[in-house]
Amino acid sequence: MDQATIDRVLRMREIGSGFTNTGRPAAGARKLRAALKILGWPGDGQPRWLTGRVLLSLGFAEAEQGDTEAGLRLLNEAENMVAPEHRGILLQNRATVLQRAGRLDEALPLFDAAIPLLAGTHDDFTLATALLNRATLRLGIGQVRLAREDLRRCRDISDANQYHLLIAKVDHDLGYCHLLSGDIPLALRTLDAAARRYRVHGPDYLPVVLMDKARTLLAAGLAGEADRELDIVFQLFHRDRFSVDYAWAELTRAQAALAVGNHHDARIWSHRAARRFRRHGDAAWAALAELTTVRAELMNSKRPAALAPRASRLAGRLHSLGLRYDGDTAELLSVRALLAAKQAGAAVTAAARIARPSAEAPLETRLLRQLVQAELHRAQGRRDTAFTHLRHGLKTLDLHRRRFGSVELRAGVSLLGAELACTGLDLALHKGSPRLVFDWSERCRAQAFRARPVQPPADQVTREIVAELRQLSRVNQRARVAQLERLLREHSWQQDGHAESTGDPASLRLVHDELSGTMVSFINRGNRLFALVLRNGDTRLTELGDVRDVTETVLRLISDLDALSGWHLPTDVKAVLRASADWHLTQLQRILLTPLRELPGDRLVIIPSTGLSAIPWGLLPELRGRAVSVAPSASVWAAARHTRRTGCNAGELLVAGPSLFHAEAEVTELARIYPRSTRLTGSEATVEATLRELEGVGIAHLAAHGHHEPDNVLFSRLDLVDGPLLAYDLQGLANAPKHVVLSACDVGRVQVRAGDEILGLTAAMLYIGSSTVVSSVARIADDVMVTVMKEYHNAIVAGTEPAQALALASEREPLVPLVCFGAG
Repeated sequence: MDQATIDRVLRMREIGSGFTNTGRPAAGARKLRAALKILGWPGDGQPRWLTGRVLLSLGFAEAEQGDTEAGLRLLNEAENMVAPEHRGILLQNRATVLQRAGRLDEALPLFDAAIPLLAGTHDDFTLATALLNRATLRLGIGQVRLAREDLRRCRDISDANQYHLLIAKVDHDLGYCHLLSGDIPLALRTLDAAARRYRVHGPDYLPVVLMDKARTLLAAGLAGEADRELDIVFQLFHRDRFSVDYAWAELTRAQAALAVGNHHDARIWSHRAARRFRRHGDAAWAALAELTTVRAELMNSKRPAALAPRASRLAGRLHSLGLRYDGDTAELLSVRALLAAKQAGAAVTAAARIARPSAEAPLETRLLRQLVQAELHRAQGRRDTAFTHLRHGLKTLDLHRRRFGSVELRAGVSLLGAELACTGLDLALHKGSPRLVFDWSERCRAQAFRARPVQPPADQVTREIVAELRQLSRVNQRARVAQLERLLREHSWQQDGHAESTGDPASLRLVHDELSGTMVSFINRGNRLFALVLRNGDTRLTELGDVRDVTETVLRLISDLDALSGWHLPTDVKAVLRASADWHLTQLQRILLTPLRELPGDRLVIIPSTGLSAIPWGLLPELRGRAVSVAPSASVWAAARHTRRTGCNAGELLVAGPSLFHAEAEVTELARIYPRSTRLTGSEATVEATLRELEGVGIAHLAAHGHHEPDNVLFSRLDLVDGPLLAYDLQGLANAPKHVVLSACDVGRVQVRAGDEILGLTAAMLYIGSSTVVSSVARIADDVMVTVMKEYHNAIVAGTEPAQALALASEREPLVPLVCFGAG
């Protein structure tokens, strides 16, 4: 064969390999088969060294399309043809094919043999690729430290040779390293860096890195966000994509469904992934998909005894495939299945075989072990030991939470510990001890408040996004505004935590010592509603009924109140709406308060559970005229009381936003009450000026249109003259205003997530340390607000506490849905 033909085939091999290496293996295989046809293969294939070299590349391309056995056959044919200097490439390709098929125990020795051979041939690209692939394998079996070393060597080679796509892949794997190590913000930053490089140097890899981003969000408890990321992933996949990654996307979607309790969809997606993995001969990954199926089935199985041996056999397969932690998870699921089947003895025996996870084990595995240990001790009647394991698991989660700078991530991660906390609460309810129920209800709710953020200064990226967002929000460019909001949320997820722990939840004794009235803490378990009543050192527990009877009533009440805020309603319509609102308030009182018998005293603190957060408590007939305050937890209430006593905030800030008819009149009236106050009206009521004056002020009264964003709560906002003041902005305050009044619209509404974590504008004020926030949970007429606020602040100046001042100010108006949140 003449040299020109050899050169042509070499170029075709290089082009075909390039297609495969940039995520287009089908195109690569077509080019490589055309090269083999020129060489006369199948047949003698001359020259043999060149045929062998092309077969090496074709074997890899076929395997990347999902046909592992065809890829291995081609590599076996190449083995007797390749030149000795190409043996390292043969071993590396075979190892990579086996690795992607999940045959990790076969692949690792081949990588170990290939890398020294490649280091001696000066083939830097193949050496860097082998190091990268071995790192990926090591990540799959939990060897994070060794994976980092391979990635460091690969990065050094790639930087020196400007292998841009390999640099992107190193970033990608480093992101996964950080995920396994539990550093979610760094993982997200690194994966985004990889995505930026892929967009330029390998766009076909974008769905893979976005899939890993979804897995990272899932690890942070943001299952909904992970699912939205997966929508993009499935749109980006196409026929030429190697389908093993498509199977991984299906498996990740199954895990997202499982995280939100959608067991039906979790089973469907995990079955699909397992079938696809098995079709490709990917034994390890098929076993991982089956593990997700078992988890989904265990959640609502009517025959858990049958699941136990299945999970145990699966654990054996996973361990034999080198997937240690996943094998441990399957063993733990087997124990849970035995416990669910009331086979405690067999469960104890099975649990004894499971090794204690190391500190390097995934957080989920460590939390699951604590949960299983608690369930084992509960089955044996050792409740105190069960509580110890549950507390230890929640402590581990709390340490993990502090690594997050984003309030949204800190709230989301509570989902990971929800089963631990709820198991403790169920144990306490079963025992019937009010003290234990109080302790575990506090551990269950508003855990994100226990890690108070210490915010770093806003970086340039944040400032630029926020500036554009404010500018565009005043014009009709919702698509770009939504895009900027997404960018800002993602940027906030990537912020490292600087949180200071506030310690364990407040004790029952501490709350009693602080309490001068009555506290009612509502608890929702399995749609059963309970109430703890604390009064004069005594604590009693009462079961109320089905929470679903409450939630529909609350929705109808808020709808009535919103409608009543409208201008120029006909008298008969207004009468009908008032009658309807009164009826719903009476129904809520009947369900929530009447079973508690008498609630003596003037002061009442309410700790609502999911579904009760939108209630305007002061409007319930029994509570009208009483000082009622509402807090996310008793611990938050006690901390807010302490802040109010010890804080040294001073001064008053009055702000009137635009387009609110009575705002300036309201501020003018209040300025007579606070003659030395700082007033921001008209063109002076900017976001920058408001944030500057909010810093450390004693009382802040903000009369501005507000908007609660239930789907994007960090962007709940107040409208100011130059754009919105966002809930997100408030996180940057170093010294929170002590007492805040939001006197317009319905910005007292909150979004409640797992663990009774709340998000929204009012919640943002409480997160940063404001002791009291007065805001409305429904819309309210502007003219009504002027009168109420004048009475309220007159009472405050006279020395009345906020909750009592609100009760006094609202007496003349029948349906004012203002709520005093925090200290009261």
